[in-house]
Amino acid sequence: MDTSPSSGINVIITGVTGMVGEGVLFECLQEAKIAQVLVVNRRPCGVSHPKLKEIIHQNFFDLSPIENQLAGYDACFFCLGVSSVGMKEAEYRHLTYDLTLHAAQTLARQNTQMVFCYVSGAGTDSSEKGSSMWARVKGKTENDLLKLPFKSVYNFRPAFLEPTPGMKNTSTYYKYIGWLAPVVRTLAPRYISTLQDLGKAMVYVSTKGYHKPILEVPDIKALANA
Repeated sequence: MDTSPSSGINVIITGVTGMVGEGVLFECLQEAKIAQVLVVNRRPCGVSHPKLKEIIHQNFFDLSPIENQLAGYDACFFCLGVSSVGMKEAEYRHLTYDLTLHAAQTLARQNTQMVFCYVSGAGTDSSEKGSSMWARVKGKTENDLLKLPFKSVYNFRPAFLEPTPGMKNTSTYYKYIGWLAPVVRTLAPRYISTLQDLGKAMVYVSTKGYHKPILEVPDIKALANA
């Protein structure tokens, strides 16, 4: 597989049947710096593009049947995740920490020069000791990803994310709170960005790097416009 700078980089994206992953995929398919995109889903994403290849795989806790197909990639944009609403900590940890680390460890074995980008969230607790369950779990996930033998790991912490117009997987919650976006942009601009910003920032760090491993909303917006 040709991964020379002239041909662009090859990336893996997870979670493209969700709002965040779909938005990131859209940006990657428009981006000249991206040569090929592999999406790994439990169900078809319904997108067709010359750059795009899709693997349907049900069990993200066992990637061994497809592991050899995950070699030769320069970056992974890990957008797969679940809401913590209504979950006990053990279940949320299993579906967040355990799943993410298993997938990342598999990718690290196949791609030692990979840049791994993980979508976490604003308020993530790096100390792993705070009162918020989801923030502790995300914090541990971030911390342990940084220990893996990748070329580099970047943890993205978006807050209020505006979806890309026309996408089909926009979260139901946004349909009810989307009207708040202009208010947040005016009163709390440090807490709002777009999925376009997120996708562009991921491409930036994968091709040019960044000086810190945790990217808050101002970092994401700055890199999207760099």
